[in-house]
Amino acid sequence: MVLTKKQKIDKIINSFPLFCRNFVKIVNNDGELVPFVLNDQQQHFIDNADKYSLILKPRQLGFTTASLAYCLWMAITNPNTNYLIVSYKGDSAKDLFAKLKKMNQHLPRNKYNIFPSTVRDNRDELVLSNGSTIRSTTTGNKDLGRGMNLMYVLLSEAAFYDDLNGILLSLEPALQKTERSKIVLESTANGFNDFQLLYDRATKGISKYKAFFFPFYSSAYEKQFAYDIKEAVKWYKSSNKGQRLSAKDLGKEQKQLYESGCSLNMLMWREYILQDKDKNQFYQEYPATDIQAFINTGRSVFEQTKIADAINYVLPPLPKEEILKHDNFPDVLKQYIGKGLEIYNLPKPKQRMFAGVDVASGSVNDYSTMSVFGADGQQYASFYRNDIPVYKFAEIVREIGLFFNYSFIVVERNGFGTSVLERLREGEQPYLNLFKMRYFDKGKSRLQLGWNSNSVTKNKAVTDAKEMFECQLVQINCKETLKQMQTFIEKGNKTENKSRSDHDDLVDSFMYALQGIKANKYYVEVA
Repeated sequence: MVLTKKQKIDKIINSFPLFCRNFVKIVNNDGELVPFVLNDQQQHFIDNADKYSLILKPRQLGFTTASLAYCLWMAITNPNTNYLIVSYKGDSAKDLFAKLKKMNQHLPRNKYNIFPSTVRDNRDELVLSNGSTIRSTTTGNKDLGRGMNLMYVLLSEAAFYDDLNGILLSLEPALQKTERSKIVLESTANGFNDFQLLYDRATKGISKYKAFFFPFYSSAYEKQFAYDIKEAVKWYKSSNKGQRLSAKDLGKEQKQLYESGCSLNMLMWREYILQDKDKNQFYQEYPATDIQAFINTGRSVFEQTKIADAINYVLPPLPKEEILKHDNFPDVLKQYIGKGLEIYNLPKPKQRMFAGVDVASGSVNDYSTMSVFGADGQQYASFYRNDIPVYKFAEIVREIGLFFNYSFIVVERNGFGTSVLERLREGEQPYLNLFKMRYFDKGKSRLQLGWNSNSVTKNKAVTDAKEMFECQLVQINCKETLKQMQTFIEKGNKTENKSRSDHDDLVDSFMYALQGIKANKYYVEVA
């Protein structure tokens, strides 16, 4: 079927990618005005974005440009609607709005009588003849979004906002109650703050926001950095007897990136940039994983680059069907597989296993956790739930311990831990393989079940965990544990999380498991 001219124009105007390709002009790296063709990553986001979306990205991937074009397209195709572009400082807001207005100015109005004319164009407002208005502002505006009815909101470089939660509290109610309305947060990372916490919640599926992450080695970068890549290849060849980087030359981290889709050209570019850039800075600006993006160079207890590297070598959890093939897997644990219980390795005959346990109330605040390690330093399992009552958690701890070769279990006895210890020792078959800590009472040495956590013992546990992790004496397979290690910071002689909204429960159970390994005791025979 041959389309008429009007039908073709209608098809283009109703499709954002076609609208960009045919009507939007942008300035390329050579200063030329060219049609805006969406790259693969921009297209993926447009196709999959929700009403509330969050983009974690490396620098200069073009999502801001795509979002500005989308804002203009929505304003043109939805009369009498309002739009807001937010930046964290005045210069940035000015630059973004200038880019959008340039797109509007270059629409082919003389050729096609389909675009609304510009009624008003000033420093922070663009008004179109169809009644649509686009405004630009900064986070310093105290009345942000109040009294507005917004079809689309763009929060650019949201990780750099001083009070992102307060801004969202103001803007979200202003979002128009229609199917097409959207709010988009896009940013490079900026350490641990509201943006990082929101991203973390979104990736766990406990936020209305949908999270998107794009690595530095995406196909868009190959085109965006074509000249720099050419220079990097030239540099690499001059330093390697005229030879390009080949697959057989790759180091451990390079090989991991290559297998994940990073081209040899991008690997050479990476080495070229790293000549003059700290690795922590590179990870934050050009991350390969979201954990790398949130590198914190402050007072973190655990070395951040090692955490970022460790994520490349974690084992994926075993599928449920493989676990259930094991004849002795406890019935009570089946409901938790993939829902708090992750198993990375099945127990090996006669191998000693060690587990750490941190107990919470089960009132959906802090998490009850358990981390299981083998004597070989490999992590075999983790458990992580915030809705399990103490009496049920005690049963889970018992069953996990028994399944993993009657593990030697270190339970923090402070608070709810005492109740778990009592329940483990109750009944006809008390759990016997439990850590005991020596203490002195009236000059006499005594043993007490569980790990008593105080300023002295906590510092010891942290110091031991730092050494064993950074010296690669243990292999952590739980991604959530690694994420919590990122936010585990030192304050004076104490260790704590950077934010009260973060959790360190898995870090604690990991540290207690290591104390079990160090104690090197076993009160039962290993089957």
